[in-house]
Amino acid sequence: MVRIADANALVPEIQEVAGALVRATTNGSVPAATGTLMYLRAGQIVGSTYQVIRHSTALRSAGESEERIAGVATWWDAEYFTDAERAALALTEAVFQPAVRGRKRVPEDLWAEAAKHYDEKALATLLVTLASAGFWMNVAIVLEPPIPA
Repeated sequence: MVRIADANALVPEIQEVAGALVRATTNGSVPAATGTLMYLRAGQIVGSTYQVIRHSTALRSAGESEERIAGVATWWDAEYFTDAERAALALTEAVFQPAVRGRKRVPEDLWAEAAKHYDEKALATLLVTLASAGFWMNVAIVLEPPIPA
C-alpha cells in the first residue's frame, strides 16, 4: 500500500528543503563519504531498510569497500574508519540512539573529540547532516517507500 503517492506534489516545498539540505551538506567542508556513512548509521539505528539500502548503494557507487559499508554497524571497533569518521559516527549515534535519563545526548568529551577533527564550518555541516538525516529518516519511516533495487 502506498501511503502518499507523491508527497512532493502535495507539498512542493519539500524539494526546496531537499535542495537546501543537499547544498548545505555538500559544501566541501566534510568529505561526502563521511556524510553518507552518517546517513547509513542513522538508517541502521532507526530501522529503515529503505535508508540502509539507499546509503549502502550510494557508498558502493562511490567506490567504498564492502568492509567499510558493513563495518558501519559496528564502527566503534571496526578498523576501517579514520578518527574523524569515528567522531562523526559517534555524533550520529548520540543523536539517533534513545536518550538515557540524566545523561547528555552529546557530552562535552564527544563534542571535543569532533572538534579535534573538524573546524567550525565542518562541525556546523555535521549538524546539518544530522538534521537532514533526521528529516529523511522520518519521511522514510512514515511513508515506507519501496526498497531501492
